[in-house]
Amino acid sequence: MVYRYSLEEELSGIHEDMVEMGSLVEDSIEKSILALQNQDIALARRIFKEDDRIDEIEQRIEKKCLMLIARQQPIAKDLRAVSAALKIITDLERIGDHSADIAEITIRMAGEKYLKPLIDVPKMAELAGIMVRKSMEAYIMQDIELAKEVCGSDDEVDELFFNIVLELIEIIKRDPISVEQAVNFMFIAKYLERMADHATNISEWVVYTVTGEHEHLAGQMHRYDRKNNPFITD
Repeated sequence: MVYRYSLEEELSGIHEDMVEMGSLVEDSIEKSILALQNQDIALARRIFKEDDRIDEIEQRIEKKCLMLIARQQPIAKDLRAVSAALKIITDLERIGDHSADIAEITIRMAGEKYLKPLIDVPKMAELAGIMVRKSMEAYIMQDIELAKEVCGSDDEVDELFFNIVLELIEIIKRDPISVEQAVNFMFIAKYLERMADHATNISEWVVYTVTGEHEHLAGQMHRYDRKNNPFITD
């Protein structure tokens, strides 16, 4: 009984840290796009500091998970929960990194007039942010159906990504001088696309925690050839 109480207490502590980390990551996505839209350099710089906080929490959770495994030797669903937590925090940390990447590009483009009004990029960021939020809600509630819903949303983000890239390619063709800024926006779109992929990964680990089965649940793009596109990575 004492063993079980101690295990549940440690798992609860990990859970609370992950909720905090997820909240910071969601906030970083929103702030990175807000800084981009408003060309707010001060806000962009704050994102770097907040990314350090995200990294610190990741390290704290990782240490707790490893200590729990060493001390408690969890089995079955408890072991799956700890294993999934170690995977999920890696995905959350990468999302935070991508927010910082966008902030870095925002600073790099400070003072430049954007090629066009930002429409699809903020829309893509909103969708990616919703996916991250729902993936963490699925984790908190251990909700398989919500996790699968997140995975099903990935195609919509991919479609926006391709639309943005194709539009930027056309802009470069018309105005070769715009190539540097166009490439910067391609990278921003790519970072957002990867955020959605990481949200999908989180959801897949939620399903694994509950069922013991780890499957790739994201939808597949049929309209585009992912293998032959240099902007898509697995």
